[in-house]
Order: sequence, then C-alpha cells, then structure tokens
Amino acid sequence: MGKKSSLRVIPVKVEPVSSLTAAERTAVLEVCARLKPLAGALIPILHGVQGALGYVPKDAVPLIAAELNLSRADVHGVVSFYHYFRNEAPGRHVVHVCRAEACQSVGAVALEAHAKKSLGIDFHETTTDGAISLEPVYCLGNCSLGPSIMVDKQLQGRVSPKRFDELMVQARASS
Repeated sequence: MGKKSSLRVIPVKVEPVSSLTAAERTAVLEVCARLKPLAGALIPILHGVQGALGYVPKDAVPLIAAELNLSRADVHGVVSFYHYFRNEAPGRHVVHVCRAEACQSVGAVALEAHAKKSLGIDFHETTTDGAISLEPVYCLGNCSLGPSIMVDKQLQGRVSPKRFDELMVQARASS
C-alpha cells in the first residue's frame, strides 16, 4: 500500500490583505493587543480604533477579525449596526445634534432640519468641502439648555438656527 509521508504541516498565520497605511495598521494592532484580553473585546476595540483614527476603516475589519479570531462578517455586523461607528473618515469637525425628547420639546426638530438644509447633508454625511460631518445623538446630558449640539467635543446649549450658522462659520474658520 502507500508509504506515510514524513512531511510535517506547519500552520502559518496569514494576515489579511489591507490598504491601511503602516501608521493605521500599527494603531489598529496596538488597540487590539491592548484590549483583546477584555471579555467582549470587540466593541472596546472598535471604540479604540475610531478614537485613534477617527473612524474604523473598511480594511481594518479583516485585521480586527483575525486578531480576535472572529469572522469578518461578525466584525462588519457590529460596525454597521451601531451608528456611532463610521467607516469613512469624518470631516474636520463633527457636529452632533441632540435628538432626545427634552431637546425636541424646545426646538431640536426645527434645528435638525435647519442643520441639514444649511450644510446640504443628512446625518452620517460630510460636507463636500470635507469640513463638517453631521451626526445624531440621543442625549448630550444638557437637557435644561436644549436644544443642544456638540461641535467636536465642545457642548453648546440653547442653539437656535442663527447660532448654529454662526458656530459653523467659526468651525470652518478654524479648519
């Protein structure tokens, strides 16, 4: 019959092909290494990657999946389910508009409509000049001073459409 082969198969870890820059790849791997010991590490890793890069690049998904021994579909499913995670680089400034009931009761619905019209974009989009991304948020914890927005990490209360426009002029000027 047949002889047994003396060849030994050695498993090799194959990294997914990626168009991430070296710096982006290093950032993703650093976040993974630091957080993967946590139970349920995927969401903290996604937050860490977005914190480091400003978004979760599409090509980071296979790398994160490989690091956590998950399928790409598992990682993509979490990224696409949660609106907080973005898969494209944000504008130079990110504007969050509060959509919670307290803000809605004092004019946030009209402010939201004004913001979309004024910027020419919808939620989860970025202006064509790359200056501003618009995002919904469901509470900024500033209920007594609604309607509220957050420009980058700066909370703003009692925002009227006129004040919104002034804040956007300031944001664009600081870019």
